[in-house]
Amino acid sequence: MKSIHTIDDVINILQDIINESIENKSPLGYFAALYQKVTIKVKEGIQNNYFDDNQRMEKLDIIFAKRYIDAYYNYKNNTPITSSWEKAFSIANKYWYIVLQHLLVGMNAHINLDLGIAAAEVSKGQNIQNLHDDFNKINEILSSLVNDVQDDLSKVYPFLKKILIWTKNVDDFLIDFSMELARDGAWDFAVELANTPASDFDNAIEKRDIKITKKAGLVISPGFIPRLIFMFIRVSEKGTVAQKIKDLTD
Repeated sequence: MKSIHTIDDVINILQDIINESIENKSPLGYFAALYQKVTIKVKEGIQNNYFDDNQRMEKLDIIFAKRYIDAYYNYKNNTPITSSWEKAFSIANKYWYIVLQHLLVGMNAHINLDLGIAAAEVSKGQNIQNLHDDFNKINEILSSLVNDVQDDLSKVYPFLKKILIWTKNVDDFLIDFSMELARDGAWDFAVELANTPASDFDNAIEKRDIKITKKAGLVISPGFIPRLIFMFIRVSEKGTVAQKIKDLTD
């Protein structure tokens, strides 16, 4: 894997993952495609001095992205990774999961676990509360991921939004995994880690990882009625895996 020193390095490595996924027809490329779009938005924010401390935010973005990138390549190399990422990647080769589910399990691991860790790490030696305003700003960008999901998936199945309106169970399920809700938990976890002794740091992460892995179960096994709806959506998805990845990058 290439070394990561800048946000451009992150964008380029995500492109490598996208290209590899297209070539291998792997659904692992769905999350990478959407995540690259968000990273580009963060880069634009840094260039436009959107954050209070733009240099710190690039460092945070790199630490944050590296957790996903490391998890991806370690998974491909059969090296141990966090259980929440293991859970997310485990559905990659299973036919019945729709694009939305692949995205949500990735978002679950990355936002609910990785973001808090990255925020705590970038704040080492400083008061983490100094990061709070910029943390909220980066989460405003991350929250746009939800809208991107809806817009991009309309290319795969245009009737999805209607189904979500008709089916309250699925709608509630999606709301529970929205970035707007996840960001509050990520910040609380970041503050918890920042106030955790170094000797207990890994234990705190492992405890959180177990909790987030269980949360992924709501995506992977959402219940009988949502599962039937997802099966219907799955068989009506348009395009190959490669085409769907490309749709998410547009």
